[in-house]
Amino acid sequence: MNITQLRRFVAVAEELHFPRAAGRLGISLPALYSSIEKLEEEVGHPLVVRGGDTRLTKAGILLLPEARERIAAAPPAAPKPMTPPGGKAKASKGKGRAPAVKGQPKPYKKRQGR
Repeated sequence: MNITQLRRFVAVAEELHFPRAAGRLGISLPALYSSIEKLEEEVGHPLVVRGGDTRLTKAGILLLPEARERIAAAPPAAPKPMTPPGGKAKASKGKGRAPAVKGQPKPYKKRQGR
């Protein structure tokens, strides 16, 4: 069992509400649903009853203490590397030019002849 899946299962078990659990974890709702489904496939039993009233099944109630123990025994997650502020540098488009003056032709542009 994956620690990430167990953390997500514990969040759903504590909230008993998928959107609130997803908000608490900072992930999207479809990602939460898919990880719970993968955990249910691995266990072989449904863990959560979905619908108007979200609640744990008997298998979910039995898995909850074991999931909390495994999460507590797991090593802490490595911190995410810091990225420097700012975005990508934009490529230069050449020398640039003076701002256009109303009524004046653009520099280095030939006038259209008839």
